[in-house]
Amino acid sequence: MRKSWTRMTTALLALAMVVGCSGNGGGTSAGTNAGGGNAQEGNEPEATKFSISMRTLNVSYVEKHSDINKDKYVTELEKKTNTDLDIRLIPHNEYQDKMVQMFATNDIPDVVQGSGGISGQELAGAVENGVFLPLNDLLEEHGQDLLKFIPESAWKRMTDAKTGNIYGIPEILSNPSRRATWIRTDLLEKVGKEIPTTVEETMDVLRAFKEAGVEQPYAGRQNFKYADTFFGAYDVLGYLNSFKLFPDGKVKPSFFDEENMKAAIQIYKTMHEEGLISKEFATIESADFKSIVTSGKAGMWSMNANELPIWGAQLKESVPDATIALIPSPVGPDGAGGYAHYSQVTRSFFINAKAKDKAADIVKFFNWMVSEEAELFFSFGIEGEDYQVVDGKPVFEVPTDAAGNDKMRYLNYWLWLVQDTTYNKLVSELSDTGKELIDAFDNMLSKEGRRGIEFDPRLESLVKYPELNPKSDELPPLILEHVLRMVYGREPIENYSKVLDEYLSKGGNDIIEEATQRYNDKENAFE
Repeated sequence: MRKSWTRMTTALLALAMVVGCSGNGGGTSAGTNAGGGNAQEGNEPEATKFSISMRTLNVSYVEKHSDINKDKYVTELEKKTNTDLDIRLIPHNEYQDKMVQMFATNDIPDVVQGSGGISGQELAGAVENGVFLPLNDLLEEHGQDLLKFIPESAWKRMTDAKTGNIYGIPEILSNPSRRATWIRTDLLEKVGKEIPTTVEETMDVLRAFKEAGVEQPYAGRQNFKYADTFFGAYDVLGYLNSFKLFPDGKVKPSFFDEENMKAAIQIYKTMHEEGLISKEFATIESADFKSIVTSGKAGMWSMNANELPIWGAQLKESVPDATIALIPSPVGPDGAGGYAHYSQVTRSFFINAKAKDKAADIVKFFNWMVSEEAELFFSFGIEGEDYQVVDGKPVFEVPTDAAGNDKMRYLNYWLWLVQDTTYNKLVSELSDTGKELIDAFDNMLSKEGRRGIEFDPRLESLVKYPELNPKSDELPPLILEHVLRMVYGREPIENYSKVLDEYLSKGGNDIIEEATQRYNDKENAFE
């Protein structure tokens, strides 16, 4: 977690000096010159123009905006950094396909947002093909604050091990346990149940919700995205970072734990048969999933914990008496549970080699992101409009309505490109919901979650066999197809051993062999 108390004290002192000397609410001189540009004697430096692709990330404020480039906060950001941005939005649900299309057509902006390290599928081999600039020298000269703020372990994920070149600037996550189990506590009280702790207790609560008329006791979603609570309980998530060292000395995907995988599938099958999960859960996409939750139709679900203020406010607008809480995820046979740990790098930003002439100013732009001025701006917004400064201290009223929370998610999360994105401490400390969020991250989520072995760059054999290649939060297509058939009763769960045999026969043996060798050789294997 970034040291917000220390930084905030420094920020307030600096802010008080600016207010006292100038009497206006503009940015500091350091912020004004962040983007550099070509200075002319007696004139302000020319703004640095650059284009940047950004995934919408299901942020309503962004996706509903008529022109994000004309948004007042983008305009204010440009003023503070002396830049002229051309933001090119990539729809959240089309991100993978649109990124591949971008590189195939060579219509590449000056800065490209990635979703992790340098080997992500969305980059389509761009690093290896020389599309992006090495940043080592630029960071040493213009990004010293970035080098201090971002841990070495995160920089390692942005570095080509063969050349030592850094190719991207990462946004970080200090607490990798980001997803949480949510529950309607008003419904829990209504059915007279305590907060469940085990899989069995959770099933009892879901059955009670069903009897009480809750439409979807557990909110499911397509491909088990944000609906993998019970795969987590049995430690069989099977994602990119879910490889395990098995007793035979081989490193395999976690779904090779046949006994626990069958048990987890049986839980979902029972939920489907008893109506504890929507019969159509396999076709429910992200927007519909959110609508189901915020309209009051769900009793329990999984979502990123930092959405608590926003989803809570939207649910209250639909069901004024509704109350929600983040609770410990149900534990399985080993006494643990939770969701797949996130990578330390959540977003990353790469500079097009063709933008070499303005790369220094682009690095200055990102370097400003970790300044005290940036923290104030992205936390509270525009001084004099969103917050006031009284006696040298910012005074800010945390929004409680859905629109206000949407705007805060946009500022605190989407527009702030480089930060520790676990939660916004400055804003969270100002409300009861925010304090609940801090408590959940620091005292609950930090103690749960599943992490196995992850290979970055990913195993070459995974790329070779797309049918066996998992995503960061989805099972490989071959395994997923069979699991869904079993949940829907179209294939017996006892056939699961045959599914593993099929996996091995279609390239799985190569994957296990490569994974085991790289793990033993300590070759870019992260635990």
